[in-house]
Amino acid sequence: MNDKTANDELIRHFFGGFVRLHVLYHAAKEPICGIEMIDELGRHGYKLSPGTLYPILRHLEESGYVSCKEAVVSGKRRKNYRITKKGRKLLTDAQGKLRELFSEVVEDRR
Repeated sequence: MNDKTANDELIRHFFGGFVRLHVLYHAAKEPICGIEMIDELGRHGYKLSPGTLYPILRHLEESGYVSCKEAVVSGKRRKNYRITKKGRKLLTDAQGKLRELFSEVVEDRR
């Protein structure tokens, strides 16, 4: 594996975590659906396809961090995701770690 490939893989790994945190954050605020999350994440510079985001949502659901309810909107089936109690605990823990990391890495405080 060359350095560029290793770097690209590591960056995808980091951004994958950021995307998951972003999804949990929004699912805690209100029910979310995949296409709206793709648009929201796009506003933050993430370029995700449905083939990338929907497996993330499915994994979060299977892991118990979000729940899913189906609805029909304008004649189309739509899955709405909402954070669970387990997901809220994970988000709270992650926010604490993120604050600590930001303080150290970005603000250079220890």
